[in-house]
Amino acid sequence: MTDKYVWGTIQFIGLVLAQVLVFNHLNILGSINPMIYVLFFFWYPVQENRTVLIALAFLLGFSIDLFSDTMALHTAAALTTAFFRYPIMRFVFGVNMEFQNFRIANSTRVQQYSFLALLIGIHHLTFFGLEIFSLPNLLLILKRILFTGGSTFIFGVLLIALFSGRKD
Repeated sequence: MTDKYVWGTIQFIGLVLAQVLVFNHLNILGSINPMIYVLFFFWYPVQENRTVLIALAFLLGFSIDLFSDTMALHTAAALTTAFFRYPIMRFVFGVNMEFQNFRIANSTRVQQYSFLALLIGIHHLTFFGLEIFSLPNLLLILKRILFTGGSTFIFGVLLIALFSGRKD
């Protein structure tokens, strides 16, 4: 039981440090910075308390905002993602997630990638919608969502493959 919390704490701190020290400075093609801390919502245990998830999402977004100087954009996006996590899970995994022994690692790759893509989509839609917040710049918002979301998805899949346990 305590191993789960230790591993969760290591993931939380590791994702914050990786985001602020590496991925915020990556600048792919000059302006694309993957936001890999969204993986926290992918790895968060299914049966855990949702109130704790909302509180952790606030801490996660606030921590990254402190280091990135982004005026609560990451906090708002992280809270929105945490709020919509459960409905996204219901959509992707259906009634299977109601079982006591359900784990995302035991689902199909298509379900896992769909879940990750929807989490990234909600997060980036909130982030860039608030960052740019201009209807005449709708194409710019969509372009940023598409390119940053694509790079976040690619790095996310690589990190999931690297750090998730292999199913037998």
